[in-house]
Amino acid sequence: MRTNTSTSALAFLQSSSLPMLVQEEIERLIMTGELAAGSRVNESELAQRFSTSRGPVREALRALAEAGLVRNEKNRGVYVREISFEEADEIYELREALEEIIGKRVTQAISSDGLERLKAMLDPMKKAAQAKDLEQYAQLNLQFHDMLLDTAGSQKLTETYKRLIKELSLFRMRALDGGGGLGVSVDEHREIVKAIASGDADRAGRALRLHVADSRARMHKALGRNDAPQPTNTITTPSPTKEA
Repeated sequence: MRTNTSTSALAFLQSSSLPMLVQEEIERLIMTGELAAGSRVNESELAQRFSTSRGPVREALRALAEAGLVRNEKNRGVYVREISFEEADEIYELREALEEIIGKRVTQAISSDGLERLKAMLDPMKKAAQAKDLEQYAQLNLQFHDMLLDTAGSQKLTETYKRLIKELSLFRMRALDGGGGLGVSVDEHREIVKAIASGDADRAGRALRLHVADSRARMHKALGRNDAPQPTNTITTPSPTKEA
């Protein structure tokens, strides 16, 4: 009896976690641009790709619709959501403020091991940029900022930030590609690590805020907007304290 109960519990856990795992993978495809904005999401193809039935895929897509990443059009299917330029610009503005908070919190909380993990991200990011591998670079970029977010240690900040960054992901890909971001983004991340390593929370906050401001400017450029804010080019003021 106990064995049957244990088996049932295990089956329940497996069936409950599968839609979540599928959701995470579909989300990754959207965040890296493999599933492009406006494209139709094919349930059958995803089910075959993940070696599962369509049920978990359908459940995952419902959750992604609630998160604002996909939309369900009656009698047409599910599509990767597109956001307007105006909405993307507002998100960038909000993200600037959030990144400054993250930079300050990370500087106060990061361990030496955590700092080394951040530094270790820079070389793979550089290689992906040099190879012009947008998908790989986007994935590494997400990992870098996730590490910062985890170190910042605020659940509410994490929830708010992740919701915004998911909605913004496809615009960020266009800024990396068409706005020239791939050529300078690694240097910006290197300066962020230096600022955090300096121990100066204000400097780190400014570094992250200006990184986002420059990304915002590149997004304007990629979309051919005449009102594009000018990139700063310089992220931080050099500090005499320890460097990354």
